[in-house]
Amino acid sequence: VTAPTIMWVKGLDMLLDKLRVEGVEFSTVKGISGAGQQHGSVYWRIGADKILQDLQPERFLHDQLASAFALLDSPIWMDSSTTEQCKQLEEYLGGPETLTALTGSRAYERFTVNQIKKISVEKKEVYTNTERISLVSSFAASLFVGKIVDIDWSDGSGMNLLNLTNKTWVPQILNFVGEELEAKLGRAVRTDSIVGTVSNYMIERYGFPQDCIVGAFTGDNCSSLAGLGLRKGDLGYSLGTSDTVFASVECPNPQLTGHIFTNPIHTSGYMTMLCYKNGSLTRERIRNEHASGCWDTFNKLLDSTPRGNFGNLGVYYDLPEIIPAGVQGDFRINKSDDAVKKFASAETEIRALIEGQVIAKRFHAERMGFRLGENGRVLVTGGASANQAILQVIADVFNSPVYCLQEVNSAALGGAYRALHLFQGGSEKKSYEEMLATKLDSEISLAAQPNKDAAKIYDTEIISRFSKLEDAIKSST
Repeated sequence: VTAPTIMWVKGLDMLLDKLRVEGVEFSTVKGISGAGQQHGSVYWRIGADKILQDLQPERFLHDQLASAFALLDSPIWMDSSTTEQCKQLEEYLGGPETLTALTGSRAYERFTVNQIKKISVEKKEVYTNTERISLVSSFAASLFVGKIVDIDWSDGSGMNLLNLTNKTWVPQILNFVGEELEAKLGRAVRTDSIVGTVSNYMIERYGFPQDCIVGAFTGDNCSSLAGLGLRKGDLGYSLGTSDTVFASVECPNPQLTGHIFTNPIHTSGYMTMLCYKNGSLTRERIRNEHASGCWDTFNKLLDSTPRGNFGNLGVYYDLPEIIPAGVQGDFRINKSDDAVKKFASAETEIRALIEGQVIAKRFHAERMGFRLGENGRVLVTGGASANQAILQVIADVFNSPVYCLQEVNSAALGGAYRALHLFQGGSEKKSYEEMLATKLDSEISLAAQPNKDAAKIYDTEIISRFSKLEDAIKSST
Protein backbone atom coordinates (compact mmCIF):
# COMPACT_ATOMS: atom_id res chain seq x y z
CA VAL A 1 0.00 0.00 0.00
CA THR A 2 1.55 3.28 -1.12
CA ALA A 3 0.76 6.96 -1.57
CA PRO A 4 2.16 9.24 -4.31
CA THR A 5 4.89 11.31 -2.65
CA ILE A 6 4.15 14.30 -4.86
CA MET A 7 0.53 14.24 -3.60
CA TRP A 8 1.74 15.37 -0.18
CA VAL A 9 3.78 18.16 -1.78
CA LYS A 10 0.79 19.36 -3.76
CA GLY A 11 -1.31 19.15 -0.62
CA LEU A 12 1.04 21.58 1.11
CA ASP A 13 0.87 23.92 -1.90
CA MET A 14 -2.91 23.89 -1.73
CA LEU A 15 -2.99 24.40 2.04
CA LEU A 16 -0.63 27.37 2.06
CA ASP A 17 -2.43 29.00 -0.89
CA LYS A 18 -5.80 28.53 0.79
CA LEU A 19 -4.52 30.05 4.02
CA ARG A 20 -3.16 33.02 2.07
CA VAL A 21 -6.53 33.53 0.35
CA GLU A 22 -8.24 33.36 3.74
CA GLY A 23 -6.09 36.27 4.85
CA VAL A 24 -3.59 34.54 7.13
CA GLU A 25 -0.67 36.86 7.86
CA PHE A 26 2.30 34.52 7.54
CA SER A 27 4.58 37.37 8.63
CA THR A 28 3.24 36.89 12.18
CA VAL A 29 4.18 33.20 12.36
CA LYS A 30 7.07 32.67 14.78
CA GLY A 31 7.39 28.90 14.76
CA ILE A 32 6.24 25.81 12.89
CA SER A 33 6.11 22.15 13.78
CA GLY A 34 3.81 19.31 12.85
CA ALA A 35 3.12 15.64 12.43
CA GLY A 36 3.12 13.05 9.68
CA GLN A 37 1.57 9.61 9.45
CA GLN A 38 3.89 7.26 11.26
CA HIS A 39 6.10 4.63 9.54
CA GLY A 40 5.70 6.01 5.97
CA SER A 41 8.95 6.70 4.08
CA VAL A 42 10.17 9.04 1.31
CA TYR A 43 13.11 8.30 -0.99
CA TRP A 44 14.93 11.43 -2.19
CA ARG A 45 17.00 10.89 -5.33
CA ILE A 46 20.62 11.97 -5.63
CA GLY A 47 20.66 15.74 -6.06
CA ALA A 48 17.35 16.35 -4.26
CA ASP A 49 18.92 18.47 -1.52
CA LYS A 50 20.22 20.87 -4.17
CA ILE A 51 16.76 21.06 -5.75
CA LEU A 52 15.27 22.00 -2.36
CA GLN A 53 17.85 24.74 -1.84
CA ASP A 54 17.26 26.24 -5.31
CA LEU A 55 13.46 26.43 -5.25
CA GLN A 56 12.01 29.38 -7.19
CA PRO A 57 9.36 31.32 -5.24
CA GLU A 58 7.21 32.11 -8.30
CA ARG A 59 6.50 28.38 -8.88
CA PHE A 60 4.61 25.76 -6.90
CA LEU A 61 6.57 23.20 -4.90
CA HIS A 62 5.00 20.25 -6.70
CA ASP A 63 6.10 21.60 -10.09
CA GLN A 64 9.71 21.83 -8.96
CA LEU A 65 9.94 18.63 -6.90
CA ALA A 66 8.35 16.22 -9.39
CA SER A 67 11.77 14.80 -10.25
CA ALA A 68 13.19 14.86 -6.71
CA PHE A 69 12.25 11.31 -5.70
CA ALA A 70 13.93 8.01 -6.50
CA LEU A 71 10.68 6.22 -5.63
CA LEU A 72 7.49 7.96 -6.75
CA ASP A 73 5.11 6.09 -4.43
CA SER A 74 5.86 6.03 -0.72
CA PRO A 75 5.14 2.91 1.37
CA ILE A 76 2.73 3.83 4.16
CA TRP A 77 1.53 2.39 7.46
CA MET A 78 -1.22 0.28 5.88
CA ASP A 79 1.24 -1.85 3.90
CA SER A 80 1.67 -5.44 5.06
CA SER A 81 3.80 -6.86 2.24
CA THR A 82 7.01 -7.23 4.24
CA THR A 83 6.27 -10.33 6.30
CA GLU A 84 9.35 -12.09 4.89
CA GLN A 85 11.61 -9.15 5.78
CA CYS A 86 10.18 -9.11 9.32
CA LYS A 87 11.00 -12.80 9.76
CA GLN A 88 14.50 -12.27 8.39
CA LEU A 89 15.17 -9.33 10.73
CA GLU A 90 14.08 -11.19 13.86
CA GLU A 91 16.10 -14.25 12.87
CA TYR A 92 19.15 -12.08 12.09
CA LEU A 93 19.09 -10.62 15.60
CA GLY A 94 18.41 -13.91 17.34
CA GLY A 95 14.66 -13.62 17.89
CA PRO A 96 11.83 -11.11 18.40
CA GLU A 97 12.73 -10.64 22.07
CA THR A 98 16.16 -9.22 21.15
CA LEU A 99 14.67 -6.81 18.62
CA THR A 100 12.00 -5.71 21.09
CA ALA A 101 14.56 -5.09 23.85
CA LEU A 102 16.69 -2.99 21.49
CA THR A 103 14.05 -0.97 19.65
CA GLY A 104 10.85 -1.21 21.71
CA SER A 105 8.91 -3.31 19.20
CA ARG A 106 9.17 -6.65 17.50
CA ALA A 107 9.23 -6.62 13.68
CA TYR A 108 6.05 -5.24 12.15
CA GLU A 109 5.28 -5.10 8.43
CA ARG A 110 4.47 -1.38 8.51
CA PHE A 111 7.69 -0.44 10.34
CA THR A 112 10.07 1.45 8.09
CA VAL A 113 13.24 -0.62 8.17
CA ASN A 114 11.39 -3.63 6.82
CA GLN A 115 10.08 -1.50 3.95
CA ILE A 116 13.59 -0.22 3.24
CA LYS A 117 14.97 -3.77 3.25
CA LYS A 118 12.36 -4.87 0.72
CA ILE A 119 13.15 -1.94 -1.59
CA SER A 120 16.91 -2.51 -1.31
CA VAL A 121 16.43 -6.08 -2.56
CA GLU A 122 13.55 -5.82 -5.01
CA LYS A 123 14.25 -2.33 -6.37
CA LYS A 124 18.02 -2.11 -6.24
CA GLU A 125 18.22 0.73 -8.73
CA VAL A 126 15.84 2.82 -6.64
CA TYR A 127 17.89 2.17 -3.50
CA THR A 128 21.17 2.97 -5.27
CA ASN A 129 19.75 6.24 -6.64
CA THR A 130 18.45 7.29 -3.20
CA GLU A 131 20.45 10.08 -1.56
CA ARG A 132 18.39 10.33 1.64
CA ILE A 133 15.47 8.52 3.23
CA SER A 134 12.95 10.51 5.25
CA LEU A 135 9.96 9.61 7.31
CA VAL A 136 6.78 11.46 6.33
CA SER A 137 7.31 13.78 9.29
CA SER A 138 10.91 14.76 8.51
CA PHE A 139 9.96 15.01 4.81
CA ALA A 140 7.30 17.61 5.67
CA ALA A 141 9.74 19.58 7.81
CA SER A 142 12.24 19.51 4.93
CA LEU A 143 9.72 21.28 2.67
CA PHE A 144 9.61 24.21 5.09
CA VAL A 145 13.35 24.37 5.77
CA GLY A 146 14.46 23.96 2.16
CA LYS A 147 16.90 21.16 2.88
CA ILE A 148 16.59 17.54 3.95
CA VAL A 149 16.37 17.46 7.74
CA ASP A 150 17.01 14.55 10.09
CA ILE A 151 14.52 12.09 11.57
CA ASP A 152 13.44 12.75 15.17
CA TRP A 153 13.84 10.29 18.03
CA SER A 154 10.15 9.74 18.70
CA ASP A 155 9.02 9.00 15.13
CA GLY A 156 12.30 7.17 14.55
CA SER A 157 11.28 4.77 17.31
CA GLY A 158 8.65 3.39 14.95
CA MET A 159 11.18 2.08 12.44
CA ASN A 160 12.49 -1.10 14.14
CA LEU A 161 15.88 0.60 13.90
CA LEU A 162 16.49 3.14 16.69
CA ASN A 163 18.16 2.00 19.91
CA LEU A 164 15.81 3.10 22.68
CA THR A 165 18.63 3.58 25.15
CA ASN A 166 21.27 5.57 23.29
CA LYS A 167 19.00 7.02 20.53
CA THR A 168 21.26 5.93 17.67
CA TRP A 169 20.65 3.54 14.79
CA VAL A 170 21.36 -0.08 15.80
CA PRO A 171 24.53 -1.16 13.90
CA GLN A 172 23.40 -4.78 13.48
CA ILE A 173 20.15 -3.63 11.85
CA LEU A 174 21.99 -1.20 9.57
CA ASN A 175 24.11 -4.15 8.47
CA PHE A 176 21.01 -6.27 7.94
CA VAL A 177 19.51 -3.79 5.48
CA GLY A 178 22.59 -3.14 3.38
CA GLU A 179 25.10 -0.66 2.13
CA GLU A 180 25.14 3.03 3.04
CA LEU A 181 21.87 3.00 4.99
CA GLU A 182 23.32 5.13 7.78
CA ALA A 183 24.39 7.80 5.28
CA LYS A 184 20.97 7.73 3.63
CA LEU A 185 19.22 8.19 6.99
CA GLY A 186 21.45 10.83 8.55
CA ARG A 187 21.51 11.00 12.33
CA ALA A 188 18.49 10.87 14.61
CA VAL A 189 17.77 14.15 16.46
CA ARG A 190 15.88 15.13 19.59
CA THR A 191 12.17 15.59 19.01
CA ASP A 192 12.28 18.84 20.97
CA SER A 193 14.94 20.36 18.72
CA ILE A 194 14.91 23.15 16.15
CA VAL A 195 15.87 21.71 12.76
CA GLY A 196 16.21 25.08 11.01
CA THR A 197 14.41 28.24 9.96
CA VAL A 198 12.06 28.66 7.03
CA SER A 199 13.63 28.67 3.56
CA ASN A 200 14.00 31.63 1.23
CA TYR A 201 11.23 30.06 -0.82
CA MET A 202 8.81 30.29 2.12
CA ILE A 203 9.96 33.81 2.94
CA GLU A 204 9.61 35.18 -0.58
CA ARG A 205 6.48 33.32 -1.70
CA TYR A 206 4.39 33.51 1.45
CA GLY A 207 5.99 36.20 3.60
CA PHE A 208 7.17 34.11 6.53
CA PRO A 209 9.66 36.06 8.68
CA GLN A 210 13.33 35.14 8.29
CA ASP A 211 13.63 34.08 11.92
CA CYS A 212 10.60 31.75 11.87
CA ILE A 213 11.86 28.53 13.47
CA VAL A 214 10.97 25.02 12.32
CA GLY A 215 10.84 22.42 15.07
CA ALA A 216 11.32 18.75 14.34
CA PHE A 217 8.12 17.22 13.03
CA THR A 218 7.18 13.86 14.52
CA GLY A 219 4.77 10.96 14.00
CA ASP A 220 1.03 11.45 14.33
CA ASN A 221 0.70 9.12 17.32
CA CYS A 222 3.60 10.79 19.10
CA SER A 223 2.21 14.23 18.34
CA SER A 224 -1.18 13.18 19.73
CA LEU A 225 0.49 12.55 23.08
CA ALA A 226 1.87 16.10 22.93
CA GLY A 227 -1.51 17.48 21.86
CA LEU A 228 -3.27 15.85 24.78
CA GLY A 229 -0.64 17.24 27.15
CA LEU A 230 -0.36 13.91 28.93
CA ARG A 231 1.29 14.18 32.31
CA LYS A 232 3.02 11.42 34.20
CA GLY A 233 0.31 8.99 35.25
CA ASP A 234 -2.16 10.04 32.51
CA LEU A 235 -3.47 7.80 29.74
CA GLY A 236 -4.51 8.84 26.23
CA TYR A 237 -7.34 6.81 24.72
CA SER A 238 -8.41 7.24 21.09
CA LEU A 239 -11.78 5.75 20.11
CA GLY A 240 -11.81 5.38 16.34
CA THR A 241 -12.06 2.82 13.57
CA SER A 242 -9.04 1.39 15.31
CA ASP A 243 -8.59 2.08 19.02
CA THR A 244 -5.27 3.33 20.41
CA VAL A 245 -4.00 3.93 23.92
CA PHE A 246 -0.77 5.69 24.80
CA ALA A 247 0.94 7.03 27.88
CA SER A 248 4.18 8.46 29.24
CA VAL A 249 6.31 6.04 31.23
CA GLU A 250 9.72 6.36 32.88
CA CYS A 251 10.65 2.69 33.17
CA PRO A 252 9.25 0.85 30.16
CA ASN A 253 8.79 -2.89 29.97
CA PRO A 254 8.91 -3.76 26.23
CA GLN A 255 6.58 -6.59 25.23
CA LEU A 256 6.12 -8.59 22.05
CA THR A 257 2.76 -6.86 21.75
CA GLY A 258 2.61 -3.07 21.76
CA HIS A 259 5.28 -0.46 21.26
CA ILE A 260 7.71 1.66 23.26
CA PHE A 261 8.76 4.99 21.68
CA THR A 262 10.93 7.84 22.85
CA ASN A 263 8.67 10.40 24.51
CA PRO A 264 8.14 13.41 22.21
CA ILE A 265 7.95 15.97 25.02
CA HIS A 266 10.24 14.39 27.63
CA THR A 267 13.05 12.96 25.54
CA SER A 268 14.68 11.21 28.50
CA GLY A 269 11.43 9.28 29.01
CA TYR A 270 9.27 7.00 26.91
CA MET A 271 5.76 6.52 25.65
CA THR A 272 3.87 3.26 25.38
CA MET A 273 1.43 2.71 22.54
CA LEU A 274 -1.05 -0.07 21.93
CA CYS A 275 -3.05 -0.34 18.70
CA TYR A 276 -6.22 -2.36 18.16
CA LYS A 277 -7.88 -3.01 14.80
CA ASN A 278 -11.31 -3.77 16.25
CA GLY A 279 -12.69 -0.45 17.39
CA SER A 280 -15.73 1.46 16.18
CA LEU A 281 -16.69 -0.96 13.40
CA THR A 282 -16.97 -3.79 15.94
CA ARG A 283 -19.01 -1.56 18.24
CA GLU A 284 -21.28 -0.73 15.32
CA ARG A 285 -21.72 -4.42 14.48
CA ILE A 286 -22.87 -5.27 18.01
CA ARG A 287 -25.11 -2.17 18.00
CA ASN A 288 -26.74 -3.38 14.77
CA GLU A 289 -27.22 -6.92 16.06
CA HIS A 290 -28.50 -6.10 19.55
CA ALA A 291 -29.81 -2.52 19.49
CA SER A 292 -31.49 -2.29 16.07
CA GLY A 293 -28.72 -0.03 14.82
CA CYS A 294 -29.63 2.71 17.32
CA TRP A 295 -26.99 4.25 19.58
CA ASP A 296 -29.62 5.56 22.04
CA THR A 297 -30.93 2.02 22.51
CA PHE A 298 -27.37 0.67 22.75
CA ASN A 299 -26.50 3.19 25.47
CA LYS A 300 -29.66 2.52 27.46
CA LEU A 301 -28.98 -1.21 27.42
CA LEU A 302 -25.35 -0.61 28.45
CA ASP A 303 -26.43 1.63 31.33
CA SER A 304 -29.11 -0.84 32.45
CA THR A 305 -26.56 -3.59 33.13
CA PRO A 306 -24.57 -3.51 36.40
CA ARG A 307 -20.85 -2.86 36.41
CA GLY A 308 -19.01 -6.16 36.16
CA ASN A 309 -21.77 -7.65 33.99
CA PHE A 310 -22.61 -10.42 36.51
CA GLY A 311 -19.14 -11.85 35.88
CA ASN A 312 -19.66 -12.30 32.15
CA LEU A 313 -16.68 -11.40 29.96
CA GLY A 314 -16.34 -11.19 26.19
CA VAL A 315 -13.91 -10.13 23.49
CA TYR A 316 -14.91 -9.48 19.88
CA TYR A 317 -12.53 -9.48 16.93
CA ASP A 318 -14.16 -8.85 13.54
CA LEU A 319 -10.72 -8.43 11.96
CA PRO A 320 -7.51 -10.32 12.80
CA GLU A 321 -6.40 -8.39 15.87
CA ILE A 322 -3.01 -6.81 16.55
CA ILE A 323 -3.13 -7.56 20.29
CA PRO A 324 -3.38 -10.53 20.60
CA ALA A 325 -1.85 -11.05 17.18
CA GLY A 326 -3.95 -12.60 14.44
CA VAL A 327 -6.90 -13.65 16.60
CA GLN A 328 -10.35 -13.38 15.01
CA GLY A 329 -13.86 -14.21 16.22
CA ASP A 330 -16.12 -13.67 19.25
CA PHE A 331 -15.17 -15.26 22.57
CA ARG A 332 -17.31 -15.30 25.74
CA ILE A 333 -17.08 -16.74 29.25
CA ASN A 334 -19.65 -16.73 32.05
CA LYS A 335 -19.03 -16.04 35.74
CA SER A 336 -17.76 -19.62 36.18
CA ASP A 337 -15.19 -19.04 33.39
CA ASP A 338 -16.99 -21.53 31.13
CA ALA A 339 -16.99 -20.74 27.42
CA VAL A 340 -20.44 -19.85 26.05
CA LYS A 341 -21.61 -19.27 22.47
CA LYS A 342 -23.74 -16.25 23.34
CA PHE A 343 -25.13 -14.40 26.33
CA ALA A 344 -28.74 -14.55 27.41
CA SER A 345 -29.64 -10.92 26.77
CA ALA A 346 -28.77 -8.03 24.49
CA GLU A 347 -27.70 -5.82 27.40
CA THR A 348 -25.26 -8.49 28.66
CA GLU A 349 -23.78 -8.78 25.17
CA ILE A 350 -23.38 -5.01 24.84
CA ARG A 351 -21.73 -4.56 28.22
CA ALA A 352 -19.46 -7.54 27.57
CA LEU A 353 -18.25 -5.86 24.38
CA ILE A 354 -17.52 -2.46 25.92
CA GLU A 355 -16.06 -3.77 29.19
CA GLY A 356 -13.96 -6.30 27.29
CA GLN A 357 -12.51 -3.62 25.02
CA VAL A 358 -11.65 -1.32 27.93
CA ILE A 359 -10.32 -4.04 30.24
CA ALA A 360 -8.01 -5.17 27.42
CA LYS A 361 -6.49 -1.69 27.21
CA ARG A 362 -5.90 -1.53 30.95
CA PHE A 363 -4.43 -5.04 31.10
CA HIS A 364 -2.02 -4.53 28.19
CA ALA A 365 -0.95 -1.04 29.30
CA GLU A 366 -0.18 -2.23 32.84
CA ARG A 367 1.77 -5.18 31.46
CA MET A 368 4.01 -2.69 29.61
CA GLY A 369 4.81 -0.76 32.78
CA PHE A 370 2.05 1.86 32.88
CA ARG A 371 0.24 2.75 36.09
CA LEU A 372 -2.31 5.52 36.53
CA GLY A 373 -0.94 8.07 38.97
CA GLU A 374 -2.71 9.20 42.12
CA ASN A 375 -4.04 12.20 40.22
CA GLY A 376 -3.96 10.46 36.87
CA ARG A 377 -6.54 11.11 34.17
CA VAL A 378 -7.78 9.31 31.07
CA LEU A 379 -7.98 11.75 28.15
CA VAL A 380 -10.26 10.49 25.39
CA THR A 381 -10.41 11.55 21.75
CA GLY A 382 -11.96 10.15 18.60
CA GLY A 383 -15.49 9.82 17.26
CA ALA A 384 -16.87 7.72 20.12
CA SER A 385 -15.62 10.22 22.72
CA ALA A 386 -19.08 11.82 22.39
CA ASN A 387 -20.70 8.64 23.78
CA GLN A 388 -21.30 9.26 27.48
CA ALA A 389 -22.17 5.64 28.28
CA ILE A 390 -18.86 4.37 26.88
CA LEU A 391 -16.94 7.12 28.69
CA GLN A 392 -18.51 6.00 31.98
CA VAL A 393 -17.26 2.44 31.45
CA ILE A 394 -13.76 3.78 30.77
CA ALA A 395 -13.89 5.83 33.98
CA ASP A 396 -15.01 2.81 36.00
CA VAL A 397 -12.56 0.26 34.56
CA PHE A 398 -9.58 2.58 35.06
CA ASN A 399 -11.05 4.03 38.30
CA SER A 400 -10.10 7.44 37.01
CA PRO A 401 -11.78 10.65 35.86
CA VAL A 402 -12.21 10.86 32.09
CA TYR A 403 -11.64 14.09 30.18
CA CYS A 404 -12.39 14.90 26.56
CA LEU A 405 -10.38 17.15 24.30
CA GLN A 406 -12.46 19.80 22.56
CA GLU A 407 -10.00 20.02 19.66
CA VAL A 408 -10.56 16.89 17.56
CA ASN A 409 -7.16 16.73 15.83
CA SER A 410 -4.82 16.14 18.76
CA ALA A 411 -1.88 15.35 16.42
CA ALA A 412 -2.07 18.74 14.69
CA LEU A 413 -2.60 20.46 18.03
CA GLY A 414 0.51 18.71 19.35
CA GLY A 415 2.55 20.17 16.50
CA ALA A 416 1.32 23.67 17.31
CA TYR A 417 2.02 23.26 21.03
CA ARG A 418 5.54 21.96 20.41
CA ALA A 419 6.29 24.88 18.07
CA LEU A 420 5.11 27.31 20.76
CA HIS A 421 7.26 25.58 23.38
CA LEU A 422 10.36 25.81 21.18
CA PHE A 423 9.67 29.46 20.35
CA GLN A 424 9.46 30.22 24.07
CA GLY A 425 12.88 28.68 24.65
CA GLY A 426 12.01 25.02 25.12
CA SER A 427 12.66 23.04 28.28
CA GLU A 428 15.59 25.27 29.26
CA LYS A 429 13.08 28.05 29.96
CA LYS A 430 10.04 26.12 31.19
CA SER A 431 8.69 22.60 31.10
CA TYR A 432 6.15 21.55 28.50
CA GLU A 433 3.56 21.13 31.29
CA GLU A 434 4.19 24.66 32.56
CA MET A 435 3.72 26.02 29.06
CA LEU A 436 0.41 24.15 28.69
CA ALA A 437 -0.91 24.69 32.22
CA THR A 438 -3.38 27.45 31.39
CA LYS A 439 -4.10 26.39 27.82
CA LEU A 440 -5.26 22.87 28.61
CA ASP A 441 -7.80 24.11 31.16
CA SER A 442 -9.78 25.60 28.29
CA GLU A 443 -9.17 22.71 25.88
CA ILE A 444 -10.34 19.73 27.97
CA SER A 445 -13.52 19.09 29.91
CA LEU A 446 -14.45 16.54 32.57
CA ALA A 447 -16.72 13.93 30.99
CA ALA A 448 -17.08 11.13 33.56
CA GLN A 449 -16.13 10.21 37.11
CA PRO A 450 -15.70 6.61 38.36
CA ASN A 451 -18.44 5.20 40.54
CA LYS A 452 -17.56 4.53 44.17
CA ASP A 453 -17.57 0.76 43.74
CA ALA A 454 -15.44 0.80 40.54
CA ALA A 455 -12.15 -0.10 42.24
CA LYS A 456 -13.74 -3.10 43.96
CA ILE A 457 -15.43 -4.40 40.80
CA TYR A 458 -12.56 -3.94 38.36
CA ASP A 459 -9.88 -5.25 40.66
CA THR A 460 -7.03 -7.68 40.14
CA GLU A 461 -9.45 -10.64 39.99
CA ILE A 462 -11.23 -9.44 36.84
CA ILE A 463 -7.89 -8.52 35.25
CA SER A 464 -6.60 -12.00 36.09
CA ARG A 465 -9.73 -13.58 34.57
CA PHE A 466 -9.28 -11.51 31.42
CA SER A 467 -5.64 -12.59 31.18
CA LYS A 468 -6.65 -16.27 31.41
CA LEU A 469 -9.36 -15.74 28.78
CA GLU A 470 -6.88 -14.15 26.40
CA ASP A 471 -4.33 -16.93 26.99
CA ALA A 472 -7.02 -19.53 26.28
CA ILE A 473 -8.01 -17.75 23.07
CA LYS A 474 -4.40 -17.58 21.88
CA SER A 475 -3.76 -21.24 22.61
CA SER A 476 -6.98 -22.35 20.88
CA THR A 477 -6.32 -20.38 17.69
